[in-house]
Amino acid sequence: MVGVGPRYDGGAGGAGGGGQGFGGGRGDGAGDDAEALLRARLRLADERIETPPGLWDRIRESGSAPAPAVVALPRRRPYGVALVVAAAVAAVALGVWWLVRPGPVSLQPAGPRPTVKVTVYNSERACRTGRSLECALRLARDPRTEYAARGNSAGRVWHGDDLAARCVVTDGRLIRDEAGVTSTRWYLVTTGQGVRGWLPGVRTRNTREVPECPVGEK
Repeated sequence: MVGVGPRYDGGAGGAGGGGQGFGGGRGDGAGDDAEALLRARLRLADERIETPPGLWDRIRESGSAPAPAVVALPRRRPYGVALVVAAAVAAVALGVWWLVRPGPVSLQPAGPRPTVKVTVYNSERACRTGRSLECALRLARDPRTEYAARGNSAGRVWHGDDLAARCVVTDGRLIRDEAGVTSTRWYLVTTGQGVRGWLPGVRTRNTREVPECPVGEK
């Protein structure tokens, strides 16, 4: 608080007959004089305040500097949206792999190998009817073993029987039929009763293409 000095009582003397002291009532001009004195002291104090050197230069420099750039941070995606995006990316990757996969891919279980129908042919006319044992033709167990060897019989077939040929070998044992026809072809066949064996090429007149057997096929 700024001191205002001795109180001015508006009189020439201290307490006298014509003046008023502190014990009595205030003179009419005492309040105005005190206010004027206070204003004078405040102006004097304000004039004595010095501006720090370089303050206005610093204010101008800070005012001319560019405003700092505000970078918006990306909002985090909800967890559910992230899962959907991940699933979509995985689906696209799977589709691309399916298109550029190195070889055919089958999701189906491996089924039986396709077969070709062949019909048994007996060169003896007398054996083209009936199913007697004398007219039965042998299915061999091994196409490279002697046809009539003991133990090389897998079953019997007759003229006109339809067989399912799975494959053929072209380097089997040479066989000659009753008409003099020879062949080294042997067909791996299955009868209608499920009997499997090798039929000599001379025992059929097949005109359809049959795939060659893989090595070691039995």
